[in-house]
This record gives sequence, C-alpha cells and structure tokens, in this order.
Amino acid sequence: MTSHRERFLEISSMSVALGQTSNLHSTLADWRLGLVRVVGSLSQNPYVGTLGVFLGAGIVTLNGRLISVGLPDLRGALSLGIDEASWIPTAYNMALMFMGPFSVYLGGLLGPRRVLLSSATVFILCSMLLPLSPNLQTMLCLQVISGLASGTFYPLTLSYALRALPLRYVVFAIGIYSMDIVGATSIGTALEAWYVEHLSWHWIFWQSAFLTPLMMLCIYLAIPNPPPRSGPKPILSWRGFLYGSLALSLIYGALDQGERLDWLNSGVIVGLVATAAFLIIATVIRRWLSPNPMVNPIFLVNRNTAILCAALFCFRFVMLAIALLLPAILALTQNYRPLQTGYVLLWLILPLVLGGVTAARLMRRFDNRLVFASGFTVVAIACLINAQLTSAWSGNNFLVSQIVIGLGLAVSFTALVGSFVQNAFDTSALSNPIKVLTYASFIHCIRLFGGEAGTAIMQRLITVREQFHSNMIGLHVEAGNWLTGERVHLLTQGLFPGSVGAEEAQARAALLLGGQVKLQAYTMAYADGYLAIACVAMFAIVLIACMKPMKIYFDVS
Repeated sequence: MTSHRERFLEISSMSVALGQTSNLHSTLADWRLGLVRVVGSLSQNPYVGTLGVFLGAGIVTLNGRLISVGLPDLRGALSLGIDEASWIPTAYNMALMFMGPFSVYLGGLLGPRRVLLSSATVFILCSMLLPLSPNLQTMLCLQVISGLASGTFYPLTLSYALRALPLRYVVFAIGIYSMDIVGATSIGTALEAWYVEHLSWHWIFWQSAFLTPLMMLCIYLAIPNPPPRSGPKPILSWRGFLYGSLALSLIYGALDQGERLDWLNSGVIVGLVATAAFLIIATVIRRWLSPNPMVNPIFLVNRNTAILCAALFCFRFVMLAIALLLPAILALTQNYRPLQTGYVLLWLILPLVLGGVTAARLMRRFDNRLVFASGFTVVAIACLINAQLTSAWSGNNFLVSQIVIGLGLAVSFTALVGSFVQNAFDTSALSNPIKVLTYASFIHCIRLFGGEAGTAIMQRLITVREQFHSNMIGLHVEAGNWLTGERVHLLTQGLFPGSVGAEEAQARAALLLGGQVKLQAYTMAYADGYLAIACVAMFAIVLIACMKPMKIYFDVS
C-alpha cells in the first residue's frame, strides 16, 4: 500500500512539473512571438531610421565639439605642447572632410546600410582605443580612422531621411534635427567639463562608443539593403573621388592650421594649398575625360542652391558667437573654467527648443524665406547687444543675449534645413539615389568648410583687431604722461606691501598695467567680433531676399 501511494505521489509531481514546463515553453513562445512582432513593426520603419539620422548627426557634432573643448585636458594627459596637440582635432576634421565626397562612391557601390554599419563598428572601436593611446602618433592615426568612419554618418543618413520620411512629417523632423545639431554644440562645453570634473578625460571619446550602438540598431532595423542591380553594371572609378576628397581635406587642414602657422609664411600651409590645387585640377580633368555615373553635380548648378550654400556659410560663421567668442570672453575677463562656461551655454537649450518648434510651425503657414530672414534678424540683434560688452561682464550679463541668440539660431537653422529640403524637391534631387547622395555630400562639405572658414576668419579678425586696439590704447599709455604716471603710482602703492622694495613694486605695477591694456584690447576685439557676426547675419538676410520663391511647400494636412 505504501509503495503504491509513493508511486502515485511521484507520478503526480512529475505531471505537475511537466505542466509547469509546458507553461514555461508556452510563455517563452509568446515572448518570442511578441519580440518578432515588435521587430517586424520596427523593420524598415522610417521613424526608427529618422531616429538613427538624429543620433548620427548628434554623435558626430558632439564628438567634434568635445575634442575641441577638451584639447587642454588632452594636452595635459599626454604631456603635449600646444603645437603638437593642435593636430588632434585637425586630423579628425580633415578625415571628416575627406569622407564627404567619398561617401557618395561608397554609398552608391555598397548601399548606405552596409557602409553605415561597418563604419559605425570601426568608429566604436576607435572611440574605445583612443584614450589608451600611448603617444601622439597613435592618437593621430586613430583620430584619422575615427574621422573616416564617422564621416559617412552625415551624408548617408541624411540621404535616407530625405527619401524615407513621409512629407507631412518632414517639417517637424527638420525642427528636431536643427535642435539636435545646435544643441550638441551648446552642451559640448558643459559635458566635457563634467566628464573631467567627475569622471575622466577618457569619456571625451568613450561617450561615442556608448551612443553609436543605438544608432546602429536603428539603421539595422530601418534602412534596407539596396535592391540588386538589373542590367550591365556601370564602370565605377574611385580615382576622381579620391583626388577630390583629398584636395578638400588638405584645404581644410590649411584653414585649420593657418592662423597658428602664419598662413603663407609657413611651408606646411604652402605645401597643403599647392597639393590641393594640383589635386583639384586632376579631379576636373578626370571628370571631363571620364564622367563617373555615381555622381551628378550638374543639377546643383542653380540659383537657390548657390544662395543656400552661401547662407550655410553665414550660419556657420554666426554660430561662432556661442562656439568661440563667448567661451573666450568669459575665460579672459573672469577666468571662467569650462564647467562655469558650460552653465552659461546651457541657457541656450530652452530657447533652442522653443525656437525650433516655433520655426517648424511658422514654416507651415508662411514663405520659408520670411522665417529664414527673421532668424538671422534675431541673431543680429543679440550680437549687437553683446557688442556693448566690457571687461566687467560676467556670465549673468549674457543672460538676455543668450536667450535671444538661442531663439535666433534655432529659427534660422530650422528654416535653413527646411530650405535645403525644399530645394531638394525643386531640383529633383530625390528622384534617384545618386542625386540624393550627391546633394547630401555637397551639403556636408559646405557645412564643414563654412565652419572652418568662419573660424579662421574670426581668429584672424580677433588677432588684427587686438593689435589695433592695443596700439591705440598704447598711444595714451606712454612714459611721461601724467595719467600713466598716476596709474603706475597707485598700482605701485597697492603692490608695495607684497614686494621686496619700491623697485620691485614698480616693476610689478608696470607689468600689471600692461596686462590691463591687453585685457581691454582683447575685450574691444571680441566686441568687434560680435559686430562682424551681426554684419554677416544682415548679409545673409540680403542673400535670402535674392532667393527665388520655392515651388514646393510641406503639406502637413
């Protein structure tokens, strides 16, 4: 009896276990089915692909900004001099420029999906290895590889967004894309300073390694492989792309290093420019003798495209108001550290959001040229406010102007991107993949050149105007002048308690007076910089007035 009862209990427990196992298998099957349905709903979803576009643009912009802002920390970590370390961002940006035209060849040959997934993988590996570089040579090599990999993000992802997203949502995507780019520039300083203060300078590179996989997931799910070609394969040549891409990257390097190396007085700059000129001639000859079916630049030759490119140059120059002038002013006059400057730049975030949303709504109801011009007008007003700066200004003095300039930048850039998209329809750039790749690559190159040319011009302007103001102030600060003598006397009295004797106190007073002259000269030079930006913004308004009315407007009904 006992054995039968034990056998019955054993059979019952086995039945319960089998039932639980069956339920577990059923649950796992349901989860797998649900996962398949979720993946299926995301597969080739244009909204997921658009998210990948935003991530790719933001990652490249933020990575470049972090490298530029964090250059002093990189110098300290690797024990590099200023001249040596200056090539770290230059190497990265030259590689970005190289991949602008060359990505057209790769995208047309292999398809955007394959190129983006492969290059993103390389970019992640480089981002992980860069902080571990034992010397400058290794870091420069990794920077070049990183730039070549991430240089495909802008042209190839943007070309996908222009073709895949429903037209009625394009206007909203433009607003978000614009806030993504300008916002990444604004938060770069604060983010880099926070990494250095609380984590490590290594995160200047590592943050891209953590963000890029999410972009890869969106691309893997949303961007399909190109359909197989029908008919005979065209004869493809990479030489023309190589010559042109290398020429543009060399010109970019000359612009980036020109001010430091004294332009044409440097053999390096002359060599870069001469080689670039030779390669451009070779590119033109190659294009003339053997046209490449994978690029079609002829459709870009029209009035609105030329004006929009000039407006993009102007906008990149205008962005220097937050990317170059404001951090330099606060560091000079108030000895702000990057973290403190970053807090001031964060004031832009809310105005950027409001400006982007407002511009997207205005583009639905008004001619985009009006929205475009109004954004530059607001920027010009903000720069005229900042042109009144003095050496006593601190972060709080820039509060109003930062809010105004944030609104203006968001409105103008949203309208700029919208104008490029509308122009893509007008020029039939979206009619085939080759045209859209050419168009996106062209915009990418103009964007990089505009930023670098603007930076080079602004740095030269600040240098020349500082020398001018220093000389003008120096005319009134000369030995024998009673004002100069009185100033030196007061400084000497203040420094005497901490000096060995009267002679040392007087020498220190003279040095302090020279430093005050230099401070005032730079302050006035930066004020001139803001005036120059206001003039460029007003010139952009004149350019916009010369644009032809656009035929296609975004239908969001």
